[in-house]
Amino acid sequence: MDPIEKGEISDATSVTQADVNLDEIFGMPDAGNIMLPETEEKKSVFSKNTVDVSFIDNPAGTSVATDTPAEKKEVEEAIAELDSRIAQEEEAGSKGRPKIDKSGLAELATKMIEEGTLIPFDDDKSLDEYTAKDFRELFEANFQERENQIRQNTPREFFEALPEELQYAAKYVADGGTDLKGLFRTLAHVEEMKNLDVNNEYDQAEIARQYLYATNFGSPEEIEAEIQDWSDLDKLGQKANQFKPKLDRMQEEIVARQLAEQEAKKEQQERAAKAYMDNVYNTLSTGEVGGVKLDRKVQSMLYSGLVQPNYPSISGKPTNLLGHLLEKYQFVEPNHSLIAEALWLLADPSGYKNKLQEQGSKAATEKAVRQLKTEESRKLGSSSTSDDEPSTRKTTQRTLQKNSGNIFKRF
Repeated sequence: MDPIEKGEISDATSVTQADVNLDEIFGMPDAGNIMLPETEEKKSVFSKNTVDVSFIDNPAGTSVATDTPAEKKEVEEAIAELDSRIAQEEEAGSKGRPKIDKSGLAELATKMIEEGTLIPFDDDKSLDEYTAKDFRELFEANFQERENQIRQNTPREFFEALPEELQYAAKYVADGGTDLKGLFRTLAHVEEMKNLDVNNEYDQAEIARQYLYATNFGSPEEIEAEIQDWSDLDKLGQKANQFKPKLDRMQEEIVARQLAEQEAKKEQQERAAKAYMDNVYNTLSTGEVGGVKLDRKVQSMLYSGLVQPNYPSISGKPTNLLGHLLEKYQFVEPNHSLIAEALWLLADPSGYKNKLQEQGSKAATEKAVRQLKTEESRKLGSSSTSDDEPSTRKTTQRTLQKNSGNIFKRF
């Protein structure tokens, strides 16, 4: 009895523990990431799996082509006509004239609602009671709803029209995957395995070979020997029919696992991004950084500068203010003294702050010494002046006495 019949080969593929590479998850630390489905359908190995298409739903605010120019013109004309009727109705009401006949609008709206081309408002108001303004709101709301539906459905319809292999690739890229070559190699191998024919002798051997490799049967020499034995016993076709469904399932699992891994990476990145934003918020919410009080303006600037990727980066990805300034003073407006100072602070915060305090203390000491010297000089100058005052007064007095003695002298 051969090893297969003895149950020596299991359907399970081997699983090994892999280390998580943080560089692959978060990318290299640059400014770009300082803290973001024929007549008879031929079945594919992808057909049994349903690709999650939620990632293609168009986010709010994204521009998607909606109406054709002709349709858009009709909408604008209809709105303009209703605006004209609203103006006429308001004028008639203010001047006491008979109101505008709106029976045509009510009849048109009723017909469109019956045909399913117009969605009515969810209220108890009869269309006969609608004003021209009510009709405008009704039609405008329907036009807006139609645009929303087109905006949501167009990407989905386009995606579902793609071959299933490209659907998987689109999902992989949407989840942040970048190894497209690796993915397409996997997809190509899966497709190649799917196309193996159990009735072809060469394909029978390849089916058996791939299955034995996938189930870790043994060394290449042992696998080839086993295939040769089956061929000699005329059992290769039987084994190929036995292995083919299992091999196809394994290939599907390979692709599904690769997509699941990328989706897990995306979720991990999203959790990391949320944690980063929460940490920044909690840090700045105290109103001080490094013991320095922050006013609201600076607080807001620091928060947005750390969490909002509002600037283009040389990496091609948007970056925050921190990444923008690092690039600016390294490459655009080089100021490497400032960059070196920032690096010193980031690399050795305590050493940098201590050096600043030292420098501040030294400057304060020098200032105090200068003030003391100035005060001493002032005191010395004041003392010297006091010593000279008596002799000056005597001289002055003598001179005055002499002069006063001559005031009344007659010549």
